Amino acid sequence: MVTAHEWTVGATIWYLGVSGMKSLVLAALVAVSLAAPGAAVADTAQGRMFQRDQSTQSSAPKRGLRKFFNFGRKSRKPEPMTYTTAWLDAQPAATGDANFECLAQALYFEARGETVKGQFAVAEVILNRVQSAQFPNSVCAVVKQGTGRLHQCQFSYNCDGRAEAITERQAHERVAKVARASLDGAREDLTDGATYYHTTAVRPRWSRTFKNTAQIGVHLFYSDERYRTASND
Repeated sequence: MVTAHEWTVGATIWYLGVSGMKSLVLAALVAVSLAAPGAAVADTAQGRMFQRDQSTQSSAPKRGLRKFFNFGRKSRKPEPMTYTTAWLDAQPAATGDANFECLAQALYFEARGETVKGQFAVAEVILNRVQSAQFPNSVCAVVKQGTGRLHQCQFSYNCDGRAEAITERQAHERVAKVARASLDGAREDLTDGATYYHTTAVRPRWSRTFKNTAQIGVHLFYSDERYRTASND
């Protein structure tokens, strides 16, 4: 039989036990609440670092992926320039500004029946004139230079009394590529700085006074020694 004293002691111990547990729980809650701001800060900092890493990765160049997918493939090297129709046909369709159009037109009417090398040589003469103090300083001005009278111009197709109609599409596409390549600098000094030319079918009087620098295909090329260009310096 439990005495009153024993019951009192037991109740006291139970009360102290419950109170101790409450204290422990309260202490744990306080500790969590104190640690929570730090954890939130840490989580926020880690989140920012992750976002920054993701942003850096997304803005990085994609060359690595291209290298991965192209692994084992041989890179295509541009074909070296040659004076052949095969090389011309391999080039992309040519386009350009007014000077390009003027050069392509001049090559079509002056040299479309010439060899590819001969076409480049005629283009070179026109560009040499642009660089010479003796002639206008643009391709169109050089090509269209003349008096406006019949057969009194620098390039005969401009003053022969006939309309400039382009009827041979493939020939025009090819000389347009010659014009584009010449304007882009893909040419060598074929004519030794020539600023004049004529076909072998004629012999104009001025050919006796100028220096003959080259013959390419059916064209003879000449330079006026009184005027020097960048090509013959």
